Amino acid sequence: MSVIVIEFITLDGVVEDPDGRGGTPGGGWAFRFGPDAVAGDKFRLGPLFDSGVMLLGRRTWELFAQIWPGRDDEFSAHMNAIPKLVASGTLSDTGAWANSRLMEGDLVDVVQQERRDVVITGSLSIVHRLMAADLIDEYRLKAFPTVLGTGARLFPDGGTPADLRTLSVEPDGASVLTRYGRPAA
Repeated sequence: MSVIVIEFITLDGVVEDPDGRGGTPGGGWAFRFGPDAVAGDKFRLGPLFDSGVMLLGRRTWELFAQIWPGRDDEFSAHMNAIPKLVASGTLSDTGAWANSRLMEGDLVDVVQQERRDVVITGSLSIVHRLMAADLIDEYRLKAFPTVLGTGARLFPDGGTPADLRTLSVEPDGASVLTRYGRPAA
């Protein structure tokens, strides 16, 4: 089992509001590069759709539950079919998006006990908790040539230092998909 974080990210590490739906001053930065920059399997998840599980926080789940169920292209079919765990203390119903269920128990415990690969998208508070518990095995980051100067960052000030291993670097239009994993043992 691996824990994989996928994020759209700016050059200065901001992951907040890439589509602009959050209404932040710099929001929509990833979508300024056109629909091809963000559409489809940009994070090369492929087989993980068949064998893994997505872990989402409430806000990300609510946003995705408005977007994905109404789409019927191949990528959307994968997004709709993958099992989804939703970490929320306030959400009571996950019926709006197929194959979703509320996570029961402590986040760290649930992730440690999961046998499938866990893919986390967005959901920065979840990512930060799992970083603090040293549970992230891989980061797949779609970096855009944008500097915002402000906004929530993937790696927060005061976080735990880490050395990562570069797994791959792949140019993709205006952006670059980078994959980083734990250092080789």
